[in-house]
Amino acid sequence: MNVGIVGAGLVGKKRAKALEGLDVKLLSVADVVEELAKGLANQYNCKYTTNWKELVKDDSIDIVFVSTIHESLAEITIEAIKKGKHVLVEKPVARNSKELAKVLKVAKDKNVKIQVGYNHRFHPAIMKAKKIIESGEMGSLMFIRGRYGHGGRKNYNKEWRAFKNTAGGGELLDQGSHLIDLSRLFMGNFSSAIGYAETFFWDMDVEDNCFVLLRNNNGQVASLHASWTQWKNTFSFEIFGKIGQLNIDGLGGSYGTETLTFYKMKPEFGIPDKQVFEFPGEDISWKLEFENLLGAIKKDTPINGTLEDAYEAMKLIEKIYRWSEQNKSA
Repeated sequence: MNVGIVGAGLVGKKRAKALEGLDVKLLSVADVVEELAKGLANQYNCKYTTNWKELVKDDSIDIVFVSTIHESLAEITIEAIKKGKHVLVEKPVARNSKELAKVLKVAKDKNVKIQVGYNHRFHPAIMKAKKIIESGEMGSLMFIRGRYGHGGRKNYNKEWRAFKNTAGGGELLDQGSHLIDLSRLFMGNFSSAIGYAETFFWDMDVEDNCFVLLRNNNGQVASLHASWTQWKNTFSFEIFGKIGQLNIDGLGGSYGTETLTFYKMKPEFGIPDKQVFEFPGEDISWKLEFENLLGAIKKDTPINGTLEDAYEAMKLIEKIYRWSEQNKSA
């Protein structure tokens, strides 16, 4: 199968690398910055263009990766779907639920597979945690506590993520959406979503920190904090059951070695039994995510990270934005 990538920035490069060793061919790259498009195309010996519409209408391309800024995600995804392409689109798919609803409407009438780039679902520690929970070793889940953040970089407030018209929102829509998606992965839909979207440090018109509380109809709660002022890059996702606790720390690279620690309560309480699983080395979540899409295309297996998942996450995000705005101090 032939792949085209729209967006040759950092994420587009990761998507291209994830194709290596798989039975697919990168046929074309598109980016409005010719230098980026040409550089990635030369690396993989493929075509390039500065006009994404040329790539999308290319009949020889079967799968389109949409790895652009948020402003363009929905528009490009819709056109790719209309052309009968399978799509892997980066989260959050759109700047808001109204844009995302248009994508859902178009996708409903087309026989194509669409994967949303919530690649954290495919981190080995997350997948291992899900298996432990499904085995019953944790007992019933009670709550989740998640923290995710980085400190940006010089002039971060001048990049596209800092502007609401291009990004749709700030850190809540960026890393916060990963935390919300993972919470939904383990606990299902949440009926209540409140929190604060605050700008503490960066001179920008979107939030650089968000503090979120989610609650579902079973009374399970997720407490989440995503930050662009986390001066030491951090990923921490803790899941608490009635007889066990799972701590997921690190994502590799600057976030530290990806580690899952399983604490299992004893009948007499006291110090719990402890198992540690480490996943060093290269981040394989991008490759595993694309393999999930390939399986859906070739064998009709389920998509892990659907448009519906993205839409439900977006609705929660918008609830939080509304609550935050309505509850700002005078």
